[in-house]
Amino acid sequence: MHPVLSLLRSRLSSGSRTDGRKLALAVEGGGSRGAYSGGMIAGLDDLGLTGCFDAVYGASAGALNGAWMLGGQAQTGTFGWSDPAIMRRVTNPWRLRRVVDTEHLVQVVYEAVPMNFAAILSNPTTFHPLATDAATGEAVDLHPFLKDQRSLQLALRASTGLPVLSGRPVTLAGRQWIDAGLAEAIPFRTAIADGATDVLVLRTRPDGWAALPPSRVETAVVSRYLRRVAPGALTSWQSRHTRQLADDNDLATHPSILQIRPPSTAPEVPRLTRDTLLLRRAVRLGREAALAALAA
Repeated sequence: MHPVLSLLRSRLSSGSRTDGRKLALAVEGGGSRGAYSGGMIAGLDDLGLTGCFDAVYGASAGALNGAWMLGGQAQTGTFGWSDPAIMRRVTNPWRLRRVVDTEHLVQVVYEAVPMNFAAILSNPTTFHPLATDAATGEAVDLHPFLKDQRSLQLALRASTGLPVLSGRPVTLAGRQWIDAGLAEAIPFRTAIADGATDVLVLRTRPDGWAALPPSRVETAVVSRYLRRVAPGALTSWQSRHTRQLADDNDLATHPSILQIRPPSTAPEVPRLTRDTLLLRRAVRLGREAALAALAA
């Protein structure tokens, strides 16, 4: 049995985390692909495993899904992916500014539902949304800046602040931040550096996926944006493809990391899709993948 699975099983049966290990949940980002990891988190909730983790690390959409879990609303968090009104308002390719309006998502939709911000902040499982420092290009754990609902909402916006598509960087704690995916799209390295002995990683890329370099057009547009508003992050963007390849290799070989991924037959979910039928299917497949991997 994989050590992460064994640890989850032990903690579930004992109801205790006093085993001297530090188990982290790391949730990959990817825009609308987050529907997959949202379904996986719902699967964890189905199995009663959400209280087994010592810390949750999330990048971009993975941070949003992690927040729903820590607020005790893992199932609620999946509903937005299949709500046409939410998806069309938050993602609008015809809108000149803020094609992806995460400010509306976090500060209007999440307050209307509402997301249980107080429960996230008081949860004994610590929350670690990541973002990319606009000045240095480094991946930074925003946990030390989470003081209240306002700072938590800003951290969620910072983690999901897609270059070009979400407007200007988000300001938090006197620093500017953009999407975590530029520096650490799969937040397992920060978890290990923070002392995690075991990591369960929820992926939004299916089995068999291989990283490809960005197109010339994407490179030109994003590079121009970063030079103007976040010059420190330009190097992180330029080295992103190489880092993706290294991540896949290290995740596949690390003895204390267990990955859950969508099946190889899962449909491609474009980063900016608003197709709620596709997203509903992604949630279902993500849930099924988690149940298949962990139900034993």
